[in-house]
Amino acid sequence: MKSQYRVVVIGGGVVGSSVLYHLAKMGWTDCVMLERSVLTAGSSWHAAGGIHALNADPNMAALQAYTIDLLSEIEAESGQNIGLHMTGGLTMAGTPERWEWLQSAYRIFQSIGIEDCELVTPEEAQKRCPIMSTDGLLGGMWADREGYVDTTGTVHAYAIAAKKRGAEYYEHTKVESLTQTATGWRVVTDKGTIDCEHVVNAAGLWAKQVGRMAGIELPVSPLKHHYLISDTIPQLEELDFEVPMTVDLEGFTYLRQDQKGVLLGIYEIEHEHWAMDGAPWDYGMELFQEQTDRIENELILGFERYPALQEVGVKTWVNGAFTFSPDGNPLVGPVPGKRGYWCACAVMAGFLQGGGVGKSLAEWMIEGETEADTYCMDIARYGKFAENKRYIRETTGQFYSRRFVMTYPNEQLPAGRPLKRSPAWADMDAAGAHWGVSWDMETPLYFAPEGFVEAPTLKRSNAHDIVAAECKAVREAVGLLDISAFSRFEVSGPNAEAWLDKMMASKLPKPGRAKLAPMLAPSGRLKGDLTVFNWGDGTWWIMGSYYLRAWHMRWFNDHLKDGVQVRDLGEEICGFSLSGSNARKVIEAVAETPVDLPFMGCCVADIGMIRARVARMSVAGELGFEINCRYGDHITLRRMLLEAGAAHGIREIGFNALLSLRLEKSFGIWSAEFTQGYTAAMTGMDRWIDWSKDFTGKASALAERDGNGPAQTLVMLEISDGDADASGYEPVWQNGDKVGFVTSGGYGHTVNKSLAMALVNTDLAEVGTDLSVHVVGVERAAKIIPSSPYDPTGEAMRG
Repeated sequence: MKSQYRVVVIGGGVVGSSVLYHLAKMGWTDCVMLERSVLTAGSSWHAAGGIHALNADPNMAALQAYTIDLLSEIEAESGQNIGLHMTGGLTMAGTPERWEWLQSAYRIFQSIGIEDCELVTPEEAQKRCPIMSTDGLLGGMWADREGYVDTTGTVHAYAIAAKKRGAEYYEHTKVESLTQTATGWRVVTDKGTIDCEHVVNAAGLWAKQVGRMAGIELPVSPLKHHYLISDTIPQLEELDFEVPMTVDLEGFTYLRQDQKGVLLGIYEIEHEHWAMDGAPWDYGMELFQEQTDRIENELILGFERYPALQEVGVKTWVNGAFTFSPDGNPLVGPVPGKRGYWCACAVMAGFLQGGGVGKSLAEWMIEGETEADTYCMDIARYGKFAENKRYIRETTGQFYSRRFVMTYPNEQLPAGRPLKRSPAWADMDAAGAHWGVSWDMETPLYFAPEGFVEAPTLKRSNAHDIVAAECKAVREAVGLLDISAFSRFEVSGPNAEAWLDKMMASKLPKPGRAKLAPMLAPSGRLKGDLTVFNWGDGTWWIMGSYYLRAWHMRWFNDHLKDGVQVRDLGEEICGFSLSGSNARKVIEAVAETPVDLPFMGCCVADIGMIRARVARMSVAGELGFEINCRYGDHITLRRMLLEAGAAHGIREIGFNALLSLRLEKSFGIWSAEFTQGYTAAMTGMDRWIDWSKDFTGKASALAERDGNGPAQTLVMLEISDGDADASGYEPVWQNGDKVGFVTSGGYGHTVNKSLAMALVNTDLAEVGTDLSVHVVGVERAAKIIPSSPYDPTGEAMRG
């Protein structure tokens, strides 16, 4: 072991080994992996080793598909047998709602490129898994690319392949401390000290402690997980094939063959955390005593689904710990504020996602960005709030217990909530607000009468008419919306303007004006759909999506220059927006200084006794004002605006109404129309680019503009009406050929149409083109219509 390396990877499980392999494969061979015990010690050795291509998140599905393709490659490259069994897989539904969801999911999988799956009847499923009872089952989904691997063999294959490419790994080498240095990190081990440029925390069950060594509190916790391996089942001995990976969603179990018996795994409702501060250092190859009382209900369901288990014994019980994040996705990427410290932990499905995690992290470290949109596993999707122990306990436990529980798109889950509330929360709650959450912030979805309960559904909600009334109030009078859940960054310093001009692809606004501003990565892909404000006093604001606060702040800090300060105002500034034809009447009734702003104008104004920063703009596409105030002024501002607006038909609205209103204007939003996987040209954001100046990503954007252009283009769709609306990733078809997918959709309450925005093949992106879309599994006619079905000339917004 040398005293200096470029990269030290801490942890010798499947994820650490994959990171090491991909770094070496991409040319960084001066890397070492340190394992305190032996390779696989931790979660890897006792994992069930299941692999499957299906994932509701298309980016995770792509990474899983990459991992599956990679497995046979590392086996050949390393010469290490990984015990790959590609048996295919079944996912079974036993309620009408679940079967409907599965049919919808099947179409979404088609949309994101998973073509080797099909819907099957219970009878067809039983032919593929003869030991399964079909009692109560309504149908299932078959996927070709499912199976399992030998976990120990797979970890060794990654490590051996990495070593063959020039990297190193050492077992029985415990990391004892980490110290940040001017050039990177000093890693103290029980075998000596190493200086390096980068440290990767792939420590699995010990990720918490390895984070704390660097002053980082990671939102992770181990939970116990059971599976059993049965004795030989005579029925399996008679088969000339292996039964597939089978998931019984209503029974909370998964099953695969193990020799001539089966492995039955359980995601029990009564979850149990373990070692929330990190596993003991001397833990590694141990298991816990099985807790059959705690998993009794799920065991009964499993034995009923597979009656053959009732006739044989249990050969082995496994009750081991796995590490989970609050949403179950990995924590990957550079830790904000800790240059050179990278995470690759909380990879619950390590043998399924480990290859993709290793690839993405190596790209990130070497090239500065990933090929895929990795926000779904980016550590910056969480902020400091997620370091809280109770928050971690509630959210990780909720994810574990709901692993096989159906979650509806309009369902609000309770764990870790309510946490942060805008100051006027109590008043809005008393006024009937129903709440969602953005990052840590409670956000109003709509305002309903006392006693109203929204029913979870895949289709139109029973809140549909409530949202319609809020939209009507905006279009015909004025709506008041709490906009505390917008991000705000203050940019100042002598070089602030020059820095912003480089960071943003658009022209910068003149003093007293605001401007929409795409922000690009060097690859030309989007890093933000932002609004820049020039307050005219040397300070600027950047406003964007609240849940991207840490993600954007990391990007700003990584590109900061001398003479520039960027400050996150998310704990200081909040506010309300007024939208509608009567918005001007309301704000003029309370303004003590002039607010006769032009469209996209901004100023500091006295609103009553509140010194506020006001901008004339509206995501709803109406005459509108955004009023930004200090946290302490929020309650007073709301009451003042409601009193002044009473004579003008004011109504409080929530974000569900705003989403409908913005859709009628063809206004895209981040994580739907705009992601770091798309370019400005694909999404229409290139209309804001100032090609005459230099900006980050210009060369790539120019190459796309002057080349063949994007393969897909964002369009507006009108979908034939039904009882459901598109929401995202539904496939778009023309004559049976898949030609695109929905980015977001909903109901346009003003135009009375089911609408969607979609990325479709550019050669078809013409108004009037007839298409079709699967909505909740049902194919419906669709047509490309002109942008902005409501007020296409923008008169209302500029009036």
